[in-house]
Amino acid sequence: MVSVGLSHLRVCDLGGQLAGAGATKILAAFGAEVIRVEDPATRGMWDALRGVGPFVDERRGVNLGAGFNNHNVGKLGVTINLRQEAGKQLLRELIALSDIVCENFAAGVLDRMGFGYDELRRIKPDIIYVSNCGFGHSGPYRDFKTWGPIVQALSGLTFTAGLPDREPAGWGYSYMDHVAAYYMTVAILAALHQRERTGEGQHIDLATVPAGIAMLPTEVLDWTVNERPARRPGFPDGNHADFGEMAPHGIYPCLGEDRWIAIACRDDRDVALLSKVVDEPRLTDDRFATLEQRLLGADALDALVSACTRTREASSLAAELTAAGVPASVVKSPRERIDEDPDLAEWGLFPTVTHTEIGTVRVEGVPLRMSASPWNISRAAPCLGEHNRDVLGGLLGRSDQELDELTKRGVI
Repeated sequence: MVSVGLSHLRVCDLGGQLAGAGATKILAAFGAEVIRVEDPATRGMWDALRGVGPFVDERRGVNLGAGFNNHNVGKLGVTINLRQEAGKQLLRELIALSDIVCENFAAGVLDRMGFGYDELRRIKPDIIYVSNCGFGHSGPYRDFKTWGPIVQALSGLTFTAGLPDREPAGWGYSYMDHVAAYYMTVAILAALHQRERTGEGQHIDLATVPAGIAMLPTEVLDWTVNERPARRPGFPDGNHADFGEMAPHGIYPCLGEDRWIAIACRDDRDVALLSKVVDEPRLTDDRFATLEQRLLGADALDALVSACTRTREASSLAAELTAAGVPASVVKSPRERIDEDPDLAEWGLFPTVTHTEIGTVRVEGVPLRMSASPWNISRAAPCLGEHNRDVLGGLLGRSDQELDELTKRGVI
């Protein structure tokens, strides 16, 4: 099955890492022809994910990094050296045949190479050009270079998470890269809709730091109204929910090594049902009679719940609570979620592809279903320059002899 939703589109993909590659992966899954352009001089290692694990075995190399291969499925891969005029000419020809150009270099990099938006419009007047960097291409911070953890720190995400009396922990190494990829995809689709209506392309200037700030509405509102920071005495407080609407509400230990259950009691009825399921009448003592009292006594309440759950098997307890009407779930391990979950199997969220060097592997799909134009991932990520002859020869018309000469000169 081939997805046809975006099959009329060609994308010249100069991006990489997680943010840029993640957006074009989604476009490719819905049928767009995405041509990933990389630098032969550095063997593609501007995108550090090419050589970063995890790996399937003891082999290492630019074609074997799991992160790269997960985020570049469905794409074609070519190498073009933009330090040479012959390479720039190849890129111009590719852009002329493309609908979208994507990149996530630091601001100004493509301009200095001679491929800013004004130049792209001369090549292809209705081109949609998408740039994705920390602070965007304008403003006082445009030259500030960022990376995933830096973006999170600057946006305020890092400040919101961590343990009491410890340094801010953040939300994981590259959380914002994934979020920026989704913003980038939405922006591209909006620009395509506008072009269909008007015939005009545009420059999409995406800044990941403001995108991160947009993910903190509660924290922004709390500061705006109350001048109350996200980190203050008692906050953050580990696994507690900090918005004061439910108690008990958290992650609790279960029987076995590193086994946990998530429980959320929405009201007095849920607390009474929890008390019955775990056979602990003290959960309905007068000291926990109202939400206000439960929130004030949250530490004692959580300790009591933990004492009950730590002798119970996580999945059976979650099933009992759910059957009783109390929101609960096992905190699932990767094995449980990826290998054993029938829901994910039904959704087909981890399709199998065959990579030229790695072999057969599972990759991450797109977590949605469309009845008329479903996504499809069947092609593995490209090895470095794997499709040079298909694209530079078949699409741009270079002969085998010309391609051999370009290879000798380091152009491709």
